[in-house]
Amino acid sequence: MYNLVYIHTHDTGRSISPYGYSCQSDNLLALAREATLFTHAYSCAPTCSPSRAAMLTGQLPHQTGMLGLAHRGFFLTQPRHHLANYLASQGYHTVISGVQHEHGRYTDLDPEGLNRLGYQEILTVSAQDKPCYVAWDRQNALRAACWIRENDDEKPFFLAYGMNATHRPYPEASGIDPDYVRPAFPGENNADARQDEAAFQTSVRYADENVGLIIQALKEKGIYDNTVILFTTDHGVANPFQKCHLNDFGIGVSLILRHPVYGQGLISDQLVSHLDVYPTLCEMLNLPAPGWLEGVSLVSLLKDGKPVRDRIYAEINFHTSYEPARCVRTERYKYIRYFDENWLKTNPSNTDESAQKSFLLKHGLADRRKPAEALYDCYYDPTETHNVINESEYLIIADQLRNDLKKNMEATDDPLLRGHLEIKPCHKVNKKGCLLPGSRDPEDYEPQGRC
Repeated sequence: MYNLVYIHTHDTGRSISPYGYSCQSDNLLALAREATLFTHAYSCAPTCSPSRAAMLTGQLPHQTGMLGLAHRGFFLTQPRHHLANYLASQGYHTVISGVQHEHGRYTDLDPEGLNRLGYQEILTVSAQDKPCYVAWDRQNALRAACWIRENDDEKPFFLAYGMNATHRPYPEASGIDPDYVRPAFPGENNADARQDEAAFQTSVRYADENVGLIIQALKEKGIYDNTVILFTTDHGVANPFQKCHLNDFGIGVSLILRHPVYGQGLISDQLVSHLDVYPTLCEMLNLPAPGWLEGVSLVSLLKDGKPVRDRIYAEINFHTSYEPARCVRTERYKYIRYFDENWLKTNPSNTDESAQKSFLLKHGLADRRKPAEALYDCYYDPTETHNVINESEYLIIADQLRNDLKKNMEATDDPLLRGHLEIKPCHKVNKKGCLLPGSRDPEDYEPQGRC
């Protein structure tokens, strides 16, 4: 049986060198050359915990109970569905080092909570006094690498290594001249944004070095070619109109998957969803796929390039504030619907603090409006800025995708079909229009009850 190593970052989108970006990520590029790189992979949510919960349970966020962030009071209703639990039930030794965001805080060291997810061994070090978490990520990588070298258990293992990189706040820019970088698109090119981008690229480089430590340990142990390796991230970069948005800048993710026998050196341009990771790993590891999975295995795609799906679904419920939305994306079209039609302005707190956000707040970001419904022709409008929902030549497409989304919501028992989502006493939710995600003012938070 193959081992499985799952490596993941925060808020990276596709901004690494295997996807053509100038970020220094040579270890990831080397891995991609020996793996399958998916150019059209999408998460199920452009927010941290819902995205991870979806991939690691194989169900959409509204099916998992993870409607918002784990450290803001949301939780998995069926932790037994978590990949770690399933692999443990199939005889795998399950180990975690570093970030997880499906239980409590993403740096949480609660053994009972992590055991409920299915992790039998916890390597994670304390996150105290680790500014920007650079040292914390590195120590967790070193612990994971050391465990790989010293593990003599005959059982196959599942090792999850998670990094805080590239979450804000970024480390100080190092070895990258901010005068000669281009801020992440879309975004204004100015001095503050360039400095911010240099810091982001520094975080990418540190993350890539940590990936290298894990890969090197597998090779030194002689088990690199007996291990399935998955690298991904949760959603887009923490900039305006990326993270916490349903456009491709928000839900588009890096996805690199290495099987020791097939799919090596493959570039796949087919649509795939994070939902497909779980059933794919089951087939790769020769395990039966649990009945609750919503995705489809990608193994046939890796072997002969055969497409496995023609659309993906994604959603927003809560990030820091309530912003219920759903989308369906085909190869060419994206349909988005916002369900809180009484609030169609931007929710600034759902955008992390950054130089680009500060710039846009000075130029009316808080007053920007969004359409209740949108249709984008991604072939002609890859930035998804021209809404064609009411244009005559697109009316049939709009109606088809509108109905398709409704059918998916019905099939998955989406609670939005029954009205607004409840804010429970354990939930921490900013008021709509709040500017700062981490505001300390009690007036910036919703009272307990319904929206």
